[in-house]
Amino acid sequence: MAPLRVRIYPDAALRKRAKEVRTVGAEEKQLLEFMGKTMYATKGIGLAAPQVGISKRLIVLDAGDGLLKIANPDIIEKSKSASPFEEGCLSIPGKLVEVRRPERITISFTNEDGKRIKKSFSGLAAKAMQHEIDHLDGKLIIDYLPWYKRAFPKKGTVKCPQ
Repeated sequence: MAPLRVRIYPDAALRKRAKEVRTVGAEEKQLLEFMGKTMYATKGIGLAAPQVGISKRLIVLDAGDGLLKIANPDIIEKSKSASPFEEGCLSIPGKLVEVRRPERITISFTNEDGKRIKKSFSGLAAKAMQHEIDHLDGKLIIDYLPWYKRAFPKKGTVKCPQ
């Protein structure tokens, strides 16, 4: 199968809270596999199911330690926020946003074998994991911009309501 189509903002699928996965069955395993292929093909380090138009709390991530396949992640512990970090997003091509996120997190998630696991992340992996969890909640990097940068995206231009 060819890589999945990554949804681009303002696609409505990107703004909906994804549904919990009851069981990581054959369908979810196959979806996670295709998501991983799509992530690598688009040169990303993470991808959430809503980014390919599927309302399931599934994430793939590879921040340098190999591909992780995750269902129903919950952040259970986090450090204090670090300095801002410039993030990009496959669903908002060409846009970089400074986002302040905790440097270290611990999450609880279900792996592809259906086991509940706790795992800690730091640095880039922690920031990427939080970015992907945001996608599961319908939140995008542009939501971290100050209101005036959303209202006036470029100097001299005004975004008028339609």
